[in-house]
Amino acid sequence: MKEKNSSEVFLRPRFTIDLNENHDKVVTKFKDSLKGNNFPSRFSDGHIIIDVPKKEEHFWSPQLNLEVVKSEENKSIVKGLFGPKPQVWTLFMFIHFVVGISFLIFGVMLYVKWSLDEAIILPLMMVIFLPLLWVLLYFLGRIGKSTGHKQMDDLHELMISIIEK
Repeated sequence: MKEKNSSEVFLRPRFTIDLNENHDKVVTKFKDSLKGNNFPSRFSDGHIIIDVPKKEEHFWSPQLNLEVVKSEENKSIVKGLFGPKPQVWTLFMFIHFVVGISFLIFGVMLYVKWSLDEAIILPLMMVIFLPLLWVLLYFLGRIGKSTGHKQMDDLHELMISIIEK
C-alpha cells in the first residue's frame, strides 16, 4: 500500500492509495466493515462516503469521500477527499460567490463614480472591505478544518484499518 498526499494548503485534503487488490474486493471490504460500525456510510458503485458518528457531529465535522478505481487486473486505486458536509461546503461557496460578485459590482461602481467626479466613499470602502472579508473566510475555513482535524484522523485511521484487513 502506497499513499500519496496532496499539499496541506488545500481546505479539502486529497490523497490516493495504490492497492494490490481487486476493485470489487476492496469495495466489499468497506461494505462489510462499515455495516455494523458507528460511522454512517453510503455506497454507490465504487464511491463510498463515510461520516463521523452522529453523537460526535458538529458544524465543522468532516466527511470522507472515497472512490475505488480499477487500475489493472488485480490492482486498484483509492482516491480520497476530506471535506465538510455538502451543505456546509455549498453555504461556504455561496458566500464566496456573493462576495466575488459584490466586489465586481462595487469595482464597476467605483470606476463609474470616479469617472463622473461623484462621491466614491461607499464603493471605495467596499472594494477595500470585500477582499478583507475573503481573507477572513479563508481563515474561517482553516479554523474549521483544524476544528475537525481529530475527526479527520479518526476517519483516516478507520479507512486504513479497513484497507489493511
